[in-house]
Amino acid sequence: MRRPRFGSRMGIGFFGEVISELRKVNWPSRQETTRLTLLVLAISVSMGIFLGLTDNLFARLFAIVSR
Repeated sequence: MRRPRFGSRMGIGFFGEVISELRKVNWPSRQETTRLTLLVLAISVSMGIFLGLTDNLFARLFAIVSR
């Protein structure tokens, strides 16, 4: 069975459908994107600090126990 070439009707139809679907997407506003990006950054930094402190605590705890 032969594979369709890139420029065949199947390929053109696929990219046409992709463009059609992208036009239906409800894109967020700039303000919403900025707000959500800052939220993700804040949560990431908070989790990094929490996990770093927890790791430091366990490292000290195991150092005490292993003496």
